[in-house]
Amino acid sequence: MNSFDSKILTILTSNALQSETFNHAVSVVAAFYLFKGVLPLAMLCAIWFDTRKRRQWQREMVVATILSGLVALFIGRVLAHYLPFRRRPLYDLSLHLTFPIAATPEAVLRTWSSFPSDHAMMWAAVAMGIFLVSRWLGVLALLQCAFLICLPRVYLGLHYPSDVLAGMILGVGVTCAVTRKPVMERFAPPVVRFIDKFPSVSYACMFVALFELATTFDEPRQLAQSIFKHVLHG
Repeated sequence: MNSFDSKILTILTSNALQSETFNHAVSVVAAFYLFKGVLPLAMLCAIWFDTRKRRQWQREMVVATILSGLVALFIGRVLAHYLPFRRRPLYDLSLHLTFPIAATPEAVLRTWSSFPSDHAMMWAAVAMGIFLVSRWLGVLALLQCAFLICLPRVYLGLHYPSDVLAGMILGVGVTCAVTRKPVMERFAPPVVRFIDKFPSVSYACMFVALFELATTFDEPRQLAQSIFKHVLHG
């Protein structure tokens, strides 16, 4: 473990077991979708239905931001799979640190590499998209990502500080790439035109997409894992 991670983890965990109430509150914040995905996606909905003059561009940015979040999540999973495995702090006994018990399935934690944090990547990507449209909403979204998503996961031992820092930087980078004008013009305007032409079907699909994004596709992943385990391996 590098000195950056060591110093921050030592500071955060020095009084980790002093207050059960505080630890429970942090676990709730880390686990509840309301504090992770619902808040920034609600901001995107507010931007989508804004009736000011830049409405068309704002809707195109919402489409690009959602795509950025999906791309960031995908890249995060790919990197976690192909980069050298990094055990989560919670299970690294050599650290000699004590963490509160995290409300996450143990099997997932033990077999899922810590670097980079896909939560940090995805929600930093979404927050950056919000920031590019509305500075004050974007600042709130970035703060929410840092303090309600990333910091609790470090405190609970789910990630090293460098995991979430790298994730946030990569997520911001993804959004900056996807929202570049030459890139965004290739997909965002046609999507917005399709939504305007077929609103009932489009909004139904958008609801499902936002729900899955808010829950980081937990149920589809569980279904895929179940099929892989019970069907492919008997």
